[in-house]
Amino acid sequence: MKSRSNAPRLASVKGFTLIELVMVIVIVGVLAAVALPRFFDMGSSARAASNNAIYGAVNSAVAISHSAALVSGQGSAVTGTVTMDGQAVALAYGYPTPAGMAAAINTGNVVATVGATTTTWAITGGSGTCNVVYTAATSTTTPTVVPTTTGC
Repeated sequence: MKSRSNAPRLASVKGFTLIELVMVIVIVGVLAAVALPRFFDMGSSARAASNNAIYGAVNSAVAISHSAALVSGQGSAVTGTVTMDGQAVALAYGYPTPAGMAAAINTGNVVATVGATTTTWAITGGSGTCNVVYTAATSTTTPTVVPTTTGC
């Protein structure tokens, strides 16, 4: 007489072996080691993108305000004003003054620091210099806009 066992046959048992589970854990670990550093560096990319956006906004404001000054006949005047988006923008030699540039651009939470000849928008949080500097026009020069992204 054959004895019957209630235990299932080994061939019909389904599941993962210990080796398969360890290999999956190793593969996931390698992928995490490669992918995680990329996610941690997103802050630097975001600060650099904000800096580039301000740079573009300043360049656009210079062009628009100078065009408005030319149209109104103030293109080479020592002083003047134009209205941009409801804001009075002070001009010197047909281009925005440092204070005029700060009024012309709404950069949200990035505050403009207005000096005698420059306006600076600094992006905080980086390990170095991350800013845009607008230097106003003089009687012999046109304005300059310089972005710096070292250490964003």
